[in-house]
Order: sequence, then structure tokens, then C-alpha cells
Amino acid sequence: MAEGESAIVRTVEEKSQSCPECGAAIRADGRFVVWCGACEWNVDPEGPERDRERERDRLDRARRALARRHGERLLTEVTAGGSLRARRDPASLLAFVIALAVHGATLGLALGGVWWLVRGWGGAGMLLGLFLLAVAWSIRPRTARPPAAGPVLLREDAPELYALVDEVAGVVGTRGVDQVVVDARVNASVLAHGVRGRRLLTLGLPLWEILTPQQRVALLGHELAHYSNGDTRHGLVVSTAYRSLTTWHYYFVPITRPSAVEMVTNLLYVVPRLLLQGMLTLLDHLTLRAAQRAEYLADRGAARAASTEAAVGLMDRILVTESAEVTLRREANRASLTGPHGARAAEGGAEEIWERLRAYMASIPEDEYERQRRVGARRGHSVDATHPPTHLRRTCLLAGPSAPAAVVTGEDRERRIAAELAGARATVARRIVRDGFRA
Repeated sequence: MAEGESAIVRTVEEKSQSCPECGAAIRADGRFVVWCGACEWNVDPEGPERDRERERDRLDRARRALARRHGERLLTEVTAGGSLRARRDPASLLAFVIALAVHGATLGLALGGVWWLVRGWGGAGMLLGLFLLAVAWSIRPRTARPPAAGPVLLREDAPELYALVDEVAGVVGTRGVDQVVVDARVNASVLAHGVRGRRLLTLGLPLWEILTPQQRVALLGHELAHYSNGDTRHGLVVSTAYRSLTTWHYYFVPITRPSAVEMVTNLLYVVPRLLLQGMLTLLDHLTLRAAQRAEYLADRGAARAASTEAAVGLMDRILVTESAEVTLRREANRASLTGPHGARAAEGGAEEIWERLRAYMASIPEDEYERQRRVGARRGHSVDATHPPTHLRRTCLLAGPSAPAAVVTGEDRERRIAAELAGARATVARRIVRDGFRA
């Protein structure tokens, strides 16, 4: 057993006590919430108020509520024998039409700007033309930007990792990615950017490190399956229109602590802001069902690639990612408290952070996973405002037939991939120790 691992194990102190509500025996791990599995006493001591504090934005709250409703309906359809197959429904077609109208308005502003610029050349009309062109440029259709810089792995840098990505992509019915970026988030994502739609896979190294090899395959399968399941929301036309509307909405956000003149401006902003918020909400309603279906289909892709067991295990890991964030924050804080010399020494041995993280996550008892599953069912825990609640995704996977793994990584392959990631692991670890961990 590694030194970091044994240190973690030594901190585990399990005690037995009786539930104050029903008297059932409770095995309590002092690092986690003490609760009763029989009557659910203290299962969620923080309650839903914590989630409400996090979701101060009205649109975000509305999206989460819609995600839960659509997720529950889709799960009911699936368990009743329905199909998750991606399809173009009237809502998706209407969303596409609205998106084209948004882009048409942008084009109209650009043409109007050119017209006023030419017509008013040398006069005041030029100012209006330049203003319209500036507005049209700011809300132009734009693909998503790549995330903040992190270690970039090109195909020649990590041939074994790319080969694994290509193999998983083939199983879920799509092609691989053009670039892999490694960062310090407990997350992973795929992104198509640029005119040519180059695919970028971002691997959050903390998440990668706490997963088993098959769960890593499930993670890749889930992310890559988004390219093959007809997700309207993330299609080029609708996604760029959504960003344009979001930019418009930002322009009409009320001025805080306004002066007398700014109060008048805020009043003038009310109508356009409500109209824009209504359009954003409408697009949410029209595309969220397809987005939910896409997430369920991506989970099915993960199960096909890595096995149902691995995909369900990935869901469980997602439920306890907050524990990983707390561990990384604690490691970074410990380095900062040792002073400059201690921080430099900690930075020199920064890669040990991954050993301690894995050891801590491996020591989480099954009782805590079960508590998180029950809390998730109560609160509707989800990865973000557009994902179905995690407990529904887990239930959907278990409701279908159990799938065997189509992609299995052997020990030799795992070692080669680990060697390819060694430089990125060291860089990200040093960055966490030096700059602190940010979720």
C-alpha cells in the first residue's frame, strides 16, 4: 500500500450508533454525513436550499426544472417500452426556424449598416451605419470557443490515447477528435469549433485519475456519442443562434445602482429584455427534450463501449466529484500554508497529489454513494442545467438490457496511455499546487 494511501486509510474511523429516529444501527464514517438508511434520517442535512443558493439566475433555475420534467417523462417512456432513438420532432423544427430568424435579424442589421454607411457617406448617416455594423458583428453566429489553455496533446504526442478515442468513436458511430486538451477540472467535454468544425476533447485530469480503466472508456463513449445522436441544441444553426440571443440579453441587463438617467435607461430595457428572455426560454422548451434524449443516448453509447456496469459506475463517480474537489482544494491549501520554501518543495513533488486523490476516493464507503444517490433523487442532482438528473440517467441504464464491453483496455495499453499523459499530469499537478484549485 502506498504511503499516501495508508495515510488516508488511517484517518478512517468507523463507529456504530443507533438512529435517533428509528433506532436502527448506523455505521458512521466521521469524514461523511452520518445518516440512517432505514428511515433516511439526516440523509440531506443541507436540504434543497443549498441548490437554490447556487442557482440565483432565473434562466438557470428554469432550465433545471425543465430538465427534470423532460428527464422524468423520457425515462417513463423508456421503461414503458418506448424508444430513445433520435428523431426530428415539430419542436426541433420550430427551434430551427427560430434560429434562422435570429440569424436573419443579424444579417438584416449588417445589411442595414452597409446601406446607411453608403447612403450617409460623409454625413451623420455613417455613424448609424457603423453602429449597426458593430452590433451585427457582436451578435454574429459564433461557434463555441475552446476552453482556457491547458496542456495540449496532439496525435503524434499520444498515439495510444488517440487510438483508444478512435476505437470508442467507432463503437458509438462517429469519428475521433482532432485535438485533446488536459485541464484541472473534475469534468470532461467535447467541442466542435471553427469553420471546419474541428473536434476538441477536453479531459479533466482529476476526473480521469479517479476512474477505473473501463469507466474512462465509458466517459469517452458518452462524450463522443454526442456527435452521433442528433442533439438539436448543439447543432451549428441552433447553438450559434442561442449564443446570439444570450449576447443580446446581456446587453439589456439592468444597470446596478443606477443614477437618475440610468433608471430611465433601465425602464427602457424592460420590454426588450423580457422579449429576449422569452425567446431564450422558448428555445429551451423546444430543444431541451432533444437535449435530454441526447444525454440518455450518450449514456447508452457509453454502456455499449465500456459495459453497462462501467457506465453506471461512472454515474456514481459523478455523484461524489465534490469530494474530489474538496480533496484537491485541501492539497493546494496545504502547500500554500507551508510558506515559499515549503510550496516549492510541494511543487517539486506535486504528482503525489494524484496518489492522495485516488486513495481518498477509493476509501469512500458504499454508504456515502447510497446517500448521494438518495440526495440526488430528492434534489434532482445533475451535471449542469441541461443534463437530466443523474439518478434518472442511472435508472435508465439499469432499466435496459445489460451491455458487455466492446472496448477493453489491457494493462499494457493503460501503462502506455499513462506514459503519454505523464507530462500533462505533472503540469496540471504543479498548477494546482501553485495557483490553487478552482472547480
